Amino acid sequence: MSAEQPSSAAAWIERHCHFAGFDWGKQQHVVVVVDRAGTVVAELQFAEDADGWRRFAERIASMSDLAVTVETSSGPVVERLLELGCEIYPVNPKSAKDYRTRKSPAGVKDDRFDAWTLGDALRTDGHGWRRLHPDDPITCELRMLCRDEIGLIGQRTALVNQLQSTLAEYYRSALDAFDDWTMQAAWEFVERFPTPEELRRKGRRQWEKFLHAHRLARPETYEKRLAIFARVSGREGSEAATRAKSCLALALCAQLRLVEAQLRSYRKRIDELFAKHPDSDIFGSLPGAAAKLAPRLLGECGDRRDRFDSPEALQCIAGTAPVTRRSGSMRFVKQRCACNKVLKATMHLFANCSRASCAWAQAYYRSKREQGKTHACALRCLAQRWLKIIWKMWQTRQPYDEAMHTRNQVRRGSWVVAPPASAR
Repeated sequence: MSAEQPSSAAAWIERHCHFAGFDWGKQQHVVVVVDRAGTVVAELQFAEDADGWRRFAERIASMSDLAVTVETSSGPVVERLLELGCEIYPVNPKSAKDYRTRKSPAGVKDDRFDAWTLGDALRTDGHGWRRLHPDDPITCELRMLCRDEIGLIGQRTALVNQLQSTLAEYYRSALDAFDDWTMQAAWEFVERFPTPEELRRKGRRQWEKFLHAHRLARPETYEKRLAIFARVSGREGSEAATRAKSCLALALCAQLRLVEAQLRSYRKRIDELFAKHPDSDIFGSLPGAAAKLAPRLLGECGDRRDRFDSPEALQCIAGTAPVTRRSGSMRFVKQRCACNKVLKATMHLFANCSRASCAWAQAYYRSKREQGKTHACALRCLAQRWLKIIWKMWQTRQPYDEAMHTRNQVRRGSWVVAPPASAR
């Protein structure tokens, strides 16, 4: 979704006659509509089903200028409201809580009161809020697929951690033999040799055959693994633990295989959509973004250029712009937490990956580290710089050009190209 901002308070009131606060829930929704004077003109509570939405549509049919605010910017509720032609102005839940406190310092709260508070806040302050617009279907699908892929990767990580914890209880040799437990060869090793006794019984010939079949015969690791296998003399845990935990390990390996197959399916679909998108060349040209991060960046930025009217707007939503608090002589800066968490994490990964492909990115990162900043803070600073470049590329529809960027840095006398003595 993307957004546009109304012009002024006077134009806002002139444009709309009705303002609705939509308190949504999993089972039912409560809507309160107020007019320009703040008078409640309609109230409705309906279930989350086809009949409930039909009743809602009939009730608002005469309100063609209806503006709606809701504490979410995505999901089936938002999609239904867009289908009905409503103008949607999402509000942050924290801001909604502040509006409720403003109306009731005593702490009164119920669904009807929340809906009325949101509707009245939209009437008085809505001229400064951003209207939600749907992105094109390809961008929407790409964004949802990338977010779901991240969720599946999280599930795989959880299963890998559980598998490593299980092996530590009865099969330390297998755990020591592999550094990367996200690769399928490690899972297949557990399936082929589920216990230390099985590994010892099958012998060196079977070990070598397995390693060669899975292309794990690199000189730097081949002999090391064989030495680990040769040290296995029998059980590495109690008999009961070996029998029980080997069953769990095999079950976890089966689950990992299933998740990995789904991830491959997701990756194939993401690659197909990314190739079709008109902005794929822009995000695909970013050094270090590769096949995984470029689609995520595209999906989170969207396709509407009016969504972010400046680089600072993009930096704020990505969480790289710090938050400064001042009061009298007090001043402190903290990390921004109210942001798009997916975009923030993606920019963190991209900034780290760009260091290997971009000389200026590595120089900038090193300078921040030498200033005493932590690894995460240095990457956040680098991501802040990258977002300014990405915003410009996105607006001009021009792919990233390393040579042109370097020439611009030289022309402007940037220290990133030739760091001063203090930053070397």
